[in-house]
Amino acid sequence: MDRTDERLLSEMQRDASLTLQELGDKVGLSHTPCSRRMKQLSDDGYIRARVALLDPEKLHLDVNVFVNVTLSSHRENALHRFQESVQDIPEIVECYTVSGDTDMLLRIVVEDVAAYENLLINKLVHLPGVGNLSSMFALRQAKYTTELPLASRRNSKLS
Repeated sequence: MDRTDERLLSEMQRDASLTLQELGDKVGLSHTPCSRRMKQLSDDGYIRARVALLDPEKLHLDVNVFVNVTLSSHRENALHRFQESVQDIPEIVECYTVSGDTDMLLRIVVEDVAAYENLLINKLVHLPGVGNLSSMFALRQAKYTTELPLASRRNSKLS
């Protein structure tokens, strides 16, 4: 990974719909070397997917709920069972194992408070190993990005 690869990835993060020609123009490469580098970056796993970011407000899915989950057991299979079970709930868009007073942090996207209440009553409390749930509703999104901070890694060795 060199600086040109990093620039390619940065441009792709901003706009994955760019053609190889447009991408190459932005970083100073012709079509063929740009294509070769992008293929290598994909093959090496730096690019997981190319996606479209949807506008949650236009889709009436602009309520974000952060849920701290404390599990009743900390055995390895309990964590694994919980993590597997959240995969089948589309409203859970992110799930992290965290340190601190709770075990898991969920980000849930729903249409409104009633939709969250329904999800809570019918699914969340029934997830395997749940001991306690604590919900926080986001009032306003102050920052949101899907771009990773590649520039901050310039002094680090990328592998």
